[in-house]
Amino acid sequence: MATVATYQLFDWLRSYFQKEEVERIVVGEPRQTNGQPSENLLRVQGFVRRFQKEFPSIPVTFYDERFTSVLAHQAMLDGGLRKKARQDKALVDEISATIILQSYLESRKA
Repeated sequence: MATVATYQLFDWLRSYFQKEEVERIVVGEPRQTNGQPSENLLRVQGFVRRFQKEFPSIPVTFYDERFTSVLAHQAMLDGGLRKKARQDKALVDEISATIILQSYLESRKA
């Protein structure tokens, strides 16, 4: 997993897809705790529309990302990371992305 600045994302993806075979991408679907769409959903949908235009052969799957930040912080606590490390948004995002992907893959087994 890697955290990439938004303005560099599509360049990074092009480079990555040239080196790696990608079957699909899984995108966190931001929702509020009550299941309603969060304010970030429009931004994510905009990203997905652009992604589908630039990489039409790679399917996109949305996956509920509720509570992943909470789980990421808990994993950091359980791992003994210091407070400063737990405040690193890039690290929280990487752990959250890992949790989303792992949860998606586990749901496919069921």
